[in-house]
Amino acid sequence: MTIFLRFFLFLAVIILIYSFIGQKVANAQGWRMVWSDEFDYQGLPDSSKWSYDIGNNGWGNNELEYYTKDRPENARVENGHLIIEVRHENWEGSKYSSARLVTRGKGDWKSGRIEVRALLPKGLGTWPAIWMLGSADPLKWPDDGEIDIMEHVGFDPGAIHASVHCKKYNHVLHTQKTAITQVPDFGDRFHVYAVEWDDEQVGIFVDEIKYFSFYNEHSGHDAWPFSEPMHLLLNIAVGGNWGGQKGVDDSIFPVKMLVDYVRVYQKGDR
Repeated sequence: MTIFLRFFLFLAVIILIYSFIGQKVANAQGWRMVWSDEFDYQGLPDSSKWSYDIGNNGWGNNELEYYTKDRPENARVENGHLIIEVRHENWEGSKYSSARLVTRGKGDWKSGRIEVRALLPKGLGTWPAIWMLGSADPLKWPDDGEIDIMEHVGFDPGAIHASVHCKKYNHVLHTQKTAITQVPDFGDRFHVYAVEWDDEQVGIFVDEIKYFSFYNEHSGHDAWPFSEPMHLLLNIAVGGNWGGQKGVDDSIFPVKMLVDYVRVYQKGDR
């Protein structure tokens, strides 16, 4: 057996052990898995679990990409990972193509723990995000709530942001609740980005280290919409009011976010 093959067998065993331990820890804490995608298949993302937001309307942030649908160049599963890829190309009137996957209508939760193990893209102008929105139809932002589990902007490498937005606390009013932690190897190693939330608080973690908390002040829906159903989003934006503050380096493309798994846990009957 070659050294190369031995290394990858060793790596596969480590990954299995890591997954097993993670499941045991979750069970010990009273969590039960209610939804997951392990990306153990090939092709387009599982349509029973994922839908797409589509278009190039700027998404409220003057973003530059066009989000496509059912296009493997922008979203595909291969070698055990979901790959979201941004390409520098003319697509439907935009200079960049990307994908924005959502669980809306296929995975909506009022509370729980969500874990996303991901490797983030590098480069000026990139803006990957792992986040949640209220599942109200039609959605009214920010009133129906947003939880940002992970945001990273390429001009500030390694700074991982967590935030919540609601009618009372949001970035338009400059009242958003937010925190930053440093993950220097964000683009070289996978890390687990997670949120736990219930009727009283939102907590956000990187690799089990909690660095953001937001508590229900019991003043009404304006300050706490987070007891209503919410869904998960995974995307890479290009440029925009925040991600593009220092421009976009076109030489970096294509860039990718790799997702090893998404797991959702709940306690009790919720």
